[in-house]
Amino acid sequence: MKKAVVAIAIIGAFVFAALNYHFILMDGNVKILKKSRMTFAGTYVDARGIKKHKLLTKPSLLKAGIKKVFEDVKSKVD
Repeated sequence: MKKAVVAIAIIGAFVFAALNYHFILMDGNVKILKKSRMTFAGTYVDARGIKKHKLLTKPSLLKAGIKKVFEDVKSKVD
């Protein structure tokens, strides 16, 4: 019974994270942004290479602050 409760708690934590956070795969690391509303859309975002400019056209990522993430990454590179 304890194993079932632990498994349900872990699954619940994963669902909560998927509903509330964007996980953005960058060239060298993973960035996590808080979503502006609870949804499964845009949970995993691939931002490697040339795909970055496409992310600036997605309203949910703009509200979450993707532009600031790109500026921070660029300032660390420079």
